[in-house]
Amino acid sequence: MDLNADFSQRAAVHAAQLDWLPSPMPGVERRMLDRVGDEVARATSIVRYAPQSSFSPHVHTGGEEFLVLDGVFQDEHGDFPAGSYIRNPPESKHKPGSDLGCTIFVKLWQFDLKDRTHVRVDARTRTQSEVSDRPGVKTTPLFHDGREAVRLESWKPGVTLNYQPEGGLEVLVLEGEFTEGNETFTEQSWLRLPIDAKLSAQAGPVGCRCWVKEGHLRHLDLDVLTRLRA
Repeated sequence: MDLNADFSQRAAVHAAQLDWLPSPMPGVERRMLDRVGDEVARATSIVRYAPQSSFSPHVHTGGEEFLVLDGVFQDEHGDFPAGSYIRNPPESKHKPGSDLGCTIFVKLWQFDLKDRTHVRVDARTRTQSEVSDRPGVKTTPLFHDGREAVRLESWKPGVTLNYQPEGGLEVLVLEGEFTEGNETFTEQSWLRLPIDAKLSAQAGPVGCRCWVKEGHLRHLDLDVLTRLRA
């Protein structure tokens, strides 16, 4: 499957308007945002676990990154409530599930395959700071290395953003809304801008809180994409 798989183009999905699609595991459903491959895929998705649902134990050959949107995600490493940001690097393994149910935003097969760094962050405990060159924007860092920067951002009501990211940008709305390109992005709306594209957006009347990833599109592994399409 190829879905929003041309990374040189802008892509936008209003996931809250999509039906939930079943996964191979009962009680686990997903809304697909981009995808290269079938069940083993470079994928960006919103995944919902029903109460008492789980996946069988598995290895993340290409790594997994996720943000818990609601409920409590669980595996043998702990309980992760809403606001938890997790990076499980290539060759890590776990048995995910949720006793009470949860929704997560998850990205698969998007790591440097040599990465072995585990990250577990509770964003609720992180300090939010003003962005000096973007008035009206506050940021909460989640992860940063030579490939990418991942953070939460809060945009004040009505603030205008004219921002040139480095190496591509992805934005997922967590709360509130913004407009860009004559589209309104609300909760679970996702926007991906290619390398060299500029973000020109305006926060809505209640502002916007969002997850942001920058820089990663400079590091697309074409060999991995070819393998996943095979």
